[in-house]
Amino acid sequence: MVPPCMELLQQIVDTLAYYIWGFGIPAGADTIPFVVIALLGTGVFLTLRLGFIQLRRLGHGFAVTSGKYDDPAEPGDVPHFQALTTALSATVGIGNIAGVAIAIHFGGPGALFWMWMTAFLGMATKYAEVTMAQYYRHSEGGEDHPDKMRGTVSGGPMYYIERGLGRHWRPMAIFFALMLMGTSFLTGNAVQANTVADVMKTNFHIPLWATGLVISGLVAAVILGGIRRIGRVTAVLAPLMAAIYVLGALVILLANIGDIVPTFVLIVKEAFNPTAGVAGAGAGAFIVTMMWGVRRGLFSNEAGQGSAPIAHAAAKTDEPVSEGVVALLEPFIDTIVICSMTGLVIVMTGVWNATVPTRLTLGGGDISFVGAGGAGSTIDSRDGTTIRVEDGLQSGGGPDGLRLAWHEVVVERLYVDPGLTEPFTGTISPGERFATTADGETLTSLHGQAVESGAPLTMMAFEKGLPGTWGHMIVVIGVLLFAVSTAISWSYYGDRCANYLFGPRAILPYKIVFVVAHFLGAMVSLQVAWTLGDVFLGLVILPNLFALLMLSPKIAAQTKSYFERRPWVENAAAHRRAREARRKR
Repeated sequence: MVPPCMELLQQIVDTLAYYIWGFGIPAGADTIPFVVIALLGTGVFLTLRLGFIQLRRLGHGFAVTSGKYDDPAEPGDVPHFQALTTALSATVGIGNIAGVAIAIHFGGPGALFWMWMTAFLGMATKYAEVTMAQYYRHSEGGEDHPDKMRGTVSGGPMYYIERGLGRHWRPMAIFFALMLMGTSFLTGNAVQANTVADVMKTNFHIPLWATGLVISGLVAAVILGGIRRIGRVTAVLAPLMAAIYVLGALVILLANIGDIVPTFVLIVKEAFNPTAGVAGAGAGAFIVTMMWGVRRGLFSNEAGQGSAPIAHAAAKTDEPVSEGVVALLEPFIDTIVICSMTGLVIVMTGVWNATVPTRLTLGGGDISFVGAGGAGSTIDSRDGTTIRVEDGLQSGGGPDGLRLAWHEVVVERLYVDPGLTEPFTGTISPGERFATTADGETLTSLHGQAVESGAPLTMMAFEKGLPGTWGHMIVVIGVLLFAVSTAISWSYYGDRCANYLFGPRAILPYKIVFVVAHFLGAMVSLQVAWTLGDVFLGLVILPNLFALLMLSPKIAAQTKSYFERRPWVENAAAHRRAREARRKR
């Protein structure tokens, strides 16, 4: 039986998600959630205000990232490349594997198009927020600082809200820091651990607690060393994990090269006129498709969220714009490259709406009970309601016509055995989460043809797209590397928020709680945590976007000054001198 407190929490979280993100908006609705308007609107404004900087200066961003303009004498904690990889390690994560699959599951193939739009506009937004994070960052001492190995600078939206807008805006900066610290425990940590533990249990039957113990230990070993150790680790993990995953996706795309153009056409067509959704989008459900694309796009590339600027603020530079152009690369690499590959593989292989034999654990987090409103309109389970099943077919229970669903899609026929040869006849009790046969036998699980979502859906796509039966292992490895590196980077975001709110003494307690949350996240069902994490995401971006709009004149002035002065030419000379000096030693 589901505890009443959990049902109440689920109702509260779902209500917040509805008003913030439009989660649960019915098909055919014409209401665009405010957060979506704010996110896309700010991206459009900054794109125009900065003259499509994401197109004009993308090449310069790659040049700065290469290190050819690095001056070791400039202030900061890590080089441009390590700042980028730290931020990428947080953004390139479960969102690229599970997030894309979830977006397509609920929003149809067209959701991928809106992920692209979020990324394109987000490139300008991320440039703006990182530039301001560098400009208003707070120095905590130089090389003689007693805690220099753990970082000498702090930056992020909380600093440019307070310093850029004025001290009377400090309450908004505090609100931002609190929300982002909360997000670090959920989407940046617990969800990552839960996904890893679920994948390891499914594929290798490793107990959840064992996986949680190992990966929380790894996370602790890295994050206790501070930003410099984080930078060194992510500089290896980020390129490695991206290379493995992208290579596997490229093999599938090249093997099906003739289907690439038709797949793109389907994605664009479904973006504006959805017709083939699985769990959320039906004919004309444009808002549902767009909302899921934007929602999962933000989760993936974090543009406008204000998290990545915290990592970029640690970069060694005295030119804020030089780190802003580096940040341009994040949404491009994360969403337009890696998420696109995931989405194309899922749609191209046809697994996004395919059903497979599935064990339906009635007490599991993937079970839901859908009412007469159709797929996606989940009804809270309630005591006393029963669903009648005759020869495997559900007749619906209660006044709402509840039916058992897997990933919020009704399972058309239920069976007792894994071979799907013996149809189930009896009743299902949603409140107690068990089934009773006509002979009175109690069952805790049933079987049926069901659709997948999240990381398992991506695993299906890779296994089908690659020869043999090993394709899913690429996703398994990707989940392991992506999730651990994401948690590592998010710990830094959270500890900078703790430092801002409570001072340096709060950093170690924060890290201890973070590691404990990682361990617990591996063992509990996070159905609520995913939605609650999205609520925090929606709340945290609003003050950040407001600050960026207010500071847009400063952003434009800094941009114009940088490209007129061309300081990278002098930095390139300093970089050459430093390199020659090292060779002579």
